Amino acid sequence: MFVKRMRFIMAIAILVILVSLSAVSADTWQLARDGQFQSVEQQNEFHQAVAKIKQLAEEGDVEQFQSALDGLKKDFPEVAGVELDSFMNAELLFCEGKFEGAFRAYEVFLNRFGESNLYEAALERQFAIGSAYLQGRKKKVLRFFKIRGYAEGAKIMERIADRAGDSPAAKRALKAVARSYEDRKKYEQAYLQWSIISSRWPTGAIAKEALLGMAKAKHAAYKGPHFDNSSLISAKSYYQRFKLIYPEDARELDIGKRLDLIEEQLAYKKFQIGKYYQRTSEGQADANKPNPVDIYYDAVLKNWPQSVAAKMTEDAMQSEEVTESKVK
Repeated sequence: MFVKRMRFIMAIAILVILVSLSAVSADTWQLARDGQFQSVEQQNEFHQAVAKIKQLAEEGDVEQFQSALDGLKKDFPEVAGVELDSFMNAELLFCEGKFEGAFRAYEVFLNRFGESNLYEAALERQFAIGSAYLQGRKKKVLRFFKIRGYAEGAKIMERIADRAGDSPAAKRALKAVARSYEDRKKYEQAYLQWSIISSRWPTGAIAKEALLGMAKAKHAAYKGPHFDNSSLISAKSYYQRFKLIYPEDARELDIGKRLDLIEEQLAYKKFQIGKYYQRTSEGQADANKPNPVDIYYDAVLKNWPQSVAAKMTEDAMQSEEVTESKVK
């Protein structure tokens, strides 16, 4: 009798398990961060609600933001707590346009909740704040004055890169600084930033981008024939290296034309120096010494015989001969 009763109880238990499994199969369940099981549908609803709040923060709609946040806590009481409060506190400051305070609040969140599902979202917000400063957003100094926050933006991006390691977020942050310098025509600073990137990631796609960035920055830094041409020589070296390492990309980007332009610029620089000596008495100061005019003009004709500067040199030399014949 006892054995029959046990068999009956076991049969009932198995039936209950089967019914439970059939009910669960109607939905997919995952373990949430609080240790409780939640359906994927519930998690999707939560993420959608968070996405809506983030959108309101971007739009700067403080009233709607606060209302949506209250609704989130009401609909998902199981996720309410210090982690969500910390992130949303930063989001509120961001929504209010208080970027300096928001950045610090995101820092607090990132330091306290390194494993949070909202970690990447907080990093993205910091990137947005850094980008705003790099684009010229002003910040207060001494409580009264406002200045462009370029330096602040660079510091924020460097902080993101330090935190993000070798991730795409780190690379994007440092590239944003380099491009900000380029946009502001601060080409030497842009070159230094690209060189930092190159040193940090010497291989891969970003290494190629950094090498090209260094070449472009050095080329753009050249101010003309009346200034030092060391940046031109550096640009030539970087472009040649790019052409050697990435021949297909070099063809697509027409690096050969850029190198041709640099050669023309170098030739014209030499021509201008010769022209200067030709205009002044310094070129004929001592008959026992080589004439500087001849030195520079000969260099143009020898090193860049097909250049525009070579044709200008020939014309200048003929002009000088005509002048001398008249004097005699």
